[in-house]
Amino acid sequence: KETQSPSLGKDRADTVIIGGGCVGVSLAYHLAKAGLKDVVLLEKSELTAGSTWHAAGLTTYFHPGINLKKIHSYSIKLYEKLEEETGQAVGFHQPGSIRIASTPTRVDEFKYQMTRAGWHPTEQYLITPEKVQELFPLLNMDMVLAGLYNPGDGHIDPYSLTMALAAGARKYGAQLNYPVQVTNLNSRSDGTWEVETPLGIIRAKRIVNTAGFWAREIGKMIGLQHPLIPVHHQYVVTSTIPEVKALKTELPVIRDLEGSYYLRQERDGLLFGPYESEEKMKLQDSWVTNGVPPGFGKELFESDLDRIMEHIEAAMEMVPVLKNADIINTIAGPITYSPDILPMVGPHQGVRNYWVAIGFGYGIIHAGGIGKYLSDWILEGEPPFDLIELDPNRYGKWTTTEYTAAKARESYGFNNIVGYPKEERFAGRPTERTSGLYDLLKSKCSMGFHAGWEQPHWFYKPEDETGYKPSFRRTNWFDPVGREYKQVMEKVGVIDLSPFGKFKVKGTDSVKLLDHLFANVVPKVGSTNISHMLTPRGKVYAELTVSQLYPGEFMLVTGSGSELHDLRWIEEEVTRGDYKVEIENMTDEMGVLGVAGPYARQILQKLTSEDLSDGSFKFLQSRHLKLSDIAVTAIRISYTGELGWELYHRKEDSVALYSAIMEAGQKEGIDNFGTYALNALRLEKGFRAWGAEMNCDTNPLEAGLEYFVKINKPADFTGKQALKQIKEEGLKRRLVYLTLETDNVDPEGNESVWHNGKVIGNTTSGSFSYSAQQSLAFAYVPTELSKVGQKLEVELLGKNYPATIIEEPLVLTEPTRMRLQRKGESPKI
Repeated sequence: KETQSPSLGKDRADTVIIGGGCVGVSLAYHLAKAGLKDVVLLEKSELTAGSTWHAAGLTTYFHPGINLKKIHSYSIKLYEKLEEETGQAVGFHQPGSIRIASTPTRVDEFKYQMTRAGWHPTEQYLITPEKVQELFPLLNMDMVLAGLYNPGDGHIDPYSLTMALAAGARKYGAQLNYPVQVTNLNSRSDGTWEVETPLGIIRAKRIVNTAGFWAREIGKMIGLQHPLIPVHHQYVVTSTIPEVKALKTELPVIRDLEGSYYLRQERDGLLFGPYESEEKMKLQDSWVTNGVPPGFGKELFESDLDRIMEHIEAAMEMVPVLKNADIINTIAGPITYSPDILPMVGPHQGVRNYWVAIGFGYGIIHAGGIGKYLSDWILEGEPPFDLIELDPNRYGKWTTTEYTAAKARESYGFNNIVGYPKEERFAGRPTERTSGLYDLLKSKCSMGFHAGWEQPHWFYKPEDETGYKPSFRRTNWFDPVGREYKQVMEKVGVIDLSPFGKFKVKGTDSVKLLDHLFANVVPKVGSTNISHMLTPRGKVYAELTVSQLYPGEFMLVTGSGSELHDLRWIEEEVTRGDYKVEIENMTDEMGVLGVAGPYARQILQKLTSEDLSDGSFKFLQSRHLKLSDIAVTAIRISYTGELGWELYHRKEDSVALYSAIMEAGQKEGIDNFGTYALNALRLEKGFRAWGAEMNCDTNPLEAGLEYFVKINKPADFTGKQALKQIKEEGLKRRLVYLTLETDNVDPEGNESVWHNGKVIGNTTSGSFSYSAQQSLAFAYVPTELSKVGQKLEVELLGKNYPATIIEEPLVLTEPTRMRLQRKGESPKI
């Protein structure tokens, strides 16, 4: 179906894919194989031009994240079968790979990664230095403390891989056209696209940008500034090395993490590629400001060995046979980086039927899995599994070119840095997206980064060891967080919640829209509830707080990381159902303060004439009032589970409001608290968190959210039919609540849960409980092991700790305690 002399062949298509690197071609292959007709790929020069053809082609099952392991695993399984399916050789070598630990902290990191891999099907082993030497006999063993070994890893020839995928795409009916350059994109009012080329126009139902380092140019055609920047990556190939030639089997790929390079066998020599530090690495900034040179396709950059000299020396020390080897080739080519090194994959908020698969720093290992993932999403209307970290909508207006450049430098330089839990990276911060309180609070606390915002994690007192001190064990914030926990439980605390995503929805169809979007009922005027948007398959796409402020006018609030992710889903539903509503994103204009603890009412009452008593301002009610003459929308709700309010106000009033509250609370001993204490408080109350206990991999019933799901409400909400079926079939697993007997380490989520010597589930989040003085976690386990009292084990840093399923919550919420008190019972907290 392919023509080398360019022609369009057709003027209409279902899906037009722009860019013929391995990612675009993989998407064409998967869409066509799944039976989609009229798939057209346009490539401006030739397939693999750009970053694919010169890639080192590494393939690995390993990924430090959770969801991307599935992408890696699918890619490898696909590449193993591709030659047989398409008749094209792909040059796939699978000698395994070993990550080398040469410091005790690295050994901890490997143990941390082992518990995260244990509940995945991927094979991964922590191996001894002896085993490392047996697998890779040419290493200097003085430097090796342990290895992390993935059998089945290796490398593939990127050109052959792309050609095999192209052959498969054609076999299933996709059309691959090149050289055809896209010169312009026009969106039509019905949501379709006109794709302009020198050979004419194609009308498409949707377009997918897979244009590699040209992705920015494609984005600009429709007014988007994709935060991408090309970096220079070099790798070096040696001539024949006698010791390598003498080996009977191919060496595994090694990754020397302290030396920050990968090394593999290439014929009878070696190939190695370093990631130099952020000071030394090189960006191709001119392409961002002036665009990619028009003719650039299969060109390379000038190599620069001086820039990578320290890594070459480190490699010679680790693999001494390199000292006598000749370098016969140095490849220096462009790779596209996003600010956080992860690609951007999926539909884009604010533009209809525009999808992206761009920003791949590791395109070869991701190509297969992402092609399948995106194809499934396009065909089924929902993502096949949770991959929120790749959501293109994690970036926004705050992602400037300066930020992108600073972050890409950092991400490239940090390629092999130790990956701690609760990791923070500081380049490019703060962005222009700061809360009204940032300047007031920045020197008093340790800030965390959330979707461009700075938010206090924990606050300093004179005796504290301050600053960011990451660790796999309890660290400098452990005691201060306990102090903040106590502050909220016994007195009153104030927290900056401004990063919340906040939307106003109003119009004649607003009630109808929300009734269809959410599984909960629509709250009455002056009321608030917790509501979930489900996917057609009944998975939890989002959790929001919904308040009806005036008849037909709603405020929707979501977590900072899901602002545009949720907004896109809502907007898409509005378009699909042609609802008469207006949606306004208020996230940046609105500040939010949380005030919580036994004295919260007493303090706020000093600032307003409005009656805040329990009888007058009930739990989950919302109203407009003035605090110290500042207009706020107050909702009686708190993620701490204590007596509290969230106060929504104009961002420019944040300092005045905060100061008035702090002033009014002097006598009661008011103080600040951060998100770490908030997490400990919510876990003790048994509150779930979106992105942990629930996401696109979980249904609300197994997550224990029945209370918020009104399966019998009249409206046919999205996911309702699927839920009925799930209920009928019965649950295979359930979310349970565990206490753990640990020492100096706490669970934080994604650890393996064991029973009778087998991994049977995983934790979703965890923390130390400052009231029970032991660790607490949520976990998914098979239904038959989900009874209260069940003994299990949780693996933390290479050791299995005893765990017990307990009844939730550990600590009763303030509204529950009040209710029991009114009944004359004296509840134990």
